[in-house]
Amino acid sequence: MNLSGILVVTQPGNLDALVELLGQQPGIEVHYTDRASGRIILVQEAETVDDEVAGLERLKRVPGVVLAELVYHYFGETQPQHSDPDPDPGLPDPLTGLNSPEVVDFLNS
Repeated sequence: MNLSGILVVTQPGNLDALVELLGQQPGIEVHYTDRASGRIILVQEAETVDDEVAGLERLKRVPGVVLAELVYHYFGETQPQHSDPDPDPGLPDPLTGLNSPEVVDFLNS
């Protein structure tokens, strides 16, 4: 799953119509509007990064959109990640935190 935080800007007089249109699009949820500036913050959900980019490009072509830019991106892994079965014994154990003998003394104070 890929989530995009997108800023959309329109002329203030177009705001209500554009919010309604965007809210009807699959995978898009409008979260914030600023009537005075014509700004809209929305989240787009997509299956792949390519779908996410294509969705942003479609938003840029919607009539009334002056600007649509990605301001935040999150992508989740479809496969669970696993840890390295043989971690480097020379590195501090991340579970013990900084307070370990492998870390320089002044960082432990």
